[in-house]
Amino acid sequence: MNKHERQLSAHIDAESALQENPSDHRSELRLWLRLLTCSNLIETEIRRRLRERFDTTLPRFDLMAQLFRSEDGVLLGELSQRMMVSNGNVTGLVERLVQEGLIERQVSETDRRSVRVRMTPHGHSEFAVMADAHADWIAELLGDLSENDRERLWRRLGDVKRSVRNATMPGEGGKK
Repeated sequence: MNKHERQLSAHIDAESALQENPSDHRSELRLWLRLLTCSNLIETEIRRRLRERFDTTLPRFDLMAQLFRSEDGVLLGELSQRMMVSNGNVTGLVERLVQEGLIERQVSETDRRSVRVRMTPHGHSEFAVMADAHADWIAELLGDLSENDRERLWRRLGDVKRSVRNATMPGEGGKK
């Protein structure tokens, strides 16, 4: 069992432990653990399928997804922000994808410190196949929910997102 699977198992166990004595725990904690468990279950399965079918990782997939939507490419710093990871993490991923011919780097002529990356035609076609498979996997994993249930859940999770933002973003409608 790898580290991620052990963490997932721990989250599932934590949620199960709460179910044994729900009155001992606040509903907010139970909800958070349920969200975390669902997210981890989906992420673990997507990681496994990406590895088995495409011999790639979720971070590589995520980076390529950011570039897939941008014909002109993205500055490295902006890419780090979008992916919510350090510049160093992005730089390492970019280097490997450049070596594989999936993306290319362009150094700005006016500012040599500014580097823009974008997909090559080969990278674009490779990623399109992965993105289609990814969409199918997500549809399969959420397939037991009706369209109506998915829509209601999407709206309710929007409420959760708003609640978290309100609690954490001072000066922007938050409570802090």
